[in-house]
Amino acid sequence: MLEAREIVLERRGRRLLDGIDIAIPSGLVTAIVGPNGAGKSMLLKVLAGELAPTAGSVQLDGKDLRTFSALALARRRAMVPQSTNLSFPFTVVEVVRLGASVPGFDGIKTRAHELADQALQCVGLEGFGARLYNELSGGEKQRVHIARALCQLDAAHRAEGETTVLMLDEPTSSLDLAHQVRVLDEARRQASIGRAVLLVIHDLNLAAAWADDIVLVSAGRIRARGKPAEIFDNGILSEAYGCAIQVNRTPAPGVPYMLPHLIAAASRRGEAG
Repeated sequence: MLEAREIVLERRGRRLLDGIDIAIPSGLVTAIVGPNGAGKSMLLKVLAGELAPTAGSVQLDGKDLRTFSALALARRRAMVPQSTNLSFPFTVVEVVRLGASVPGFDGIKTRAHELADQALQCVGLEGFGARLYNELSGGEKQRVHIARALCQLDAAHRAEGETTVLMLDEPTSSLDLAHQVRVLDEARRQASIGRAVLLVIHDLNLAAAWADDIVLVSAGRIRARGKPAEIFDNGILSEAYGCAIQVNRTPAPGVPYMLPHLIAAASRRGEAG
């Protein structure tokens, strides 16, 4: 299990995270949601070991992340940030194979190619291997990096029972509807094979439909946590986001979906008329 205890993160005199306690279990998709500037991406970076907290600790299977070597950490978790810039003329398959190129991983040429091809298929990019990365659309580039993370986790050698974590920061932000479904279905598949999956995601409706567990962050603190049906409440969301939000339910199976409350906008239109 990945677990954070009393995390505080301060930068330039500002407290970005304050008293964060969170446990991310294996076998589930956990979604971190919240307004802009809430601290979601910072929290993900701390949980990934990319940022050291000012106070508190992050532990993976009971061991502090600060005691992991870079290689040991790469074997156990893969992180995809919101954006990644590559200046060199890599092909798609070369980018994906970077996930298997860590010293000590299963970097045998044939095996690495096989893992890269499998990862590309998982994100709907089969047949893209020979294309140049820099000629892809933003959404295609995003899926290439998700494939790289999958390749990394599949190539690493680990002891039986060790927790592995897939971390994705806004994985659907540049994707059309079909590819949003493809990527989030893959996130669920990763959870189904025993991995802990942690997403930062802005779209509350996608979080409601695909996540098992919701962590609502606002102003650097966890404001609520639980199943979508528990957390997605008019009052909780409206307070966290600072605007009126109406939670509705699909006829079956009753998954919550959220819309901005339109009463104020309708009133303004009436006044204008």
